[in-house]
Amino acid sequence: MKLKIISSNIRFSNPADGVHNWEARMPLLVELYRDFEPDILGTQEGRIGQLKELDDALPGLVLVDSHRSWIDERMYPCLFVNPKTVKVEKSGDIWLSETPLIPGSSSFLSMFPRLCTWADVTFIQSGRQMTIINTHLDHVKSETRQKQIEVLIKEIKSQSSREVIIMGDFNESPTTTLMETLVNNFDLKDPWKEKKLPEETSHHSFLGDKMSEGDRIDWILIPKSFSCEDIHLVKTTSTEGLFPSDHYPLLATVSDTHS
Repeated sequence: MKLKIISSNIRFSNPADGVHNWEARMPLLVELYRDFEPDILGTQEGRIGQLKELDDALPGLVLVDSHRSWIDERMYPCLFVNPKTVKVEKSGDIWLSETPLIPGSSSFLSMFPRLCTWADVTFIQSGRQMTIINTHLDHVKSETRQKQIEVLIKEIKSQSSREVIIMGDFNESPTTTLMETLVNNFDLKDPWKEKKLPEETSHHSFLGDKMSEGDRIDWILIPKSFSCEDIHLVKTTSTEGLFPSDHYPLLATVSDTHS
């Protein structure tokens, strides 16, 4: 079973972005997503209007949101799936706070309410069942992110014993204990490290290669039983020099070696 996965921070719609405003960038994202033909697309940072626009523009994918009562001002990590290859059984949101079932709740000195979204799925080709998780952690304090990931781990483990794939914008270097906590608790691996790729900056503030420093804060983590054919950041721009987002989209092609 081969899976094509995208993790992509789409950046909230901000008029102050000038030429990189949402209306200019969205067609670039749509083209990128369509060209790759993912089975699973995880987006971060979008608000409801942006995400519904993407849903309308991506007829080959379905937005997993039947569980959600949207809060207009909140930014949501979202899952889109290809219904021809992925069957969603159930889904939900976990707010990464001391009250994870209360929408919009925030704890641990997080700058904004943060959450993860999850879906229990069956892959149609193989019949394999897994839980897919997409999250976006606080961007200020490492201590806050560690507390948030502890909530994620506790809540996911309380409801399922399935293997997981986790993706998202973790706002953390892959060299810190945060990734170690995740891979150890869910028996995962970082395919980027496994393929011994050089570390790169994934958030570039619309500067591209002019970004002088930064970390690979966007990750896709897969079960150790999976193999990775390819994983890379997409750094292309439009002919006008526009970037699809202030994060490079992360694309991975992986295989379940047991199916």
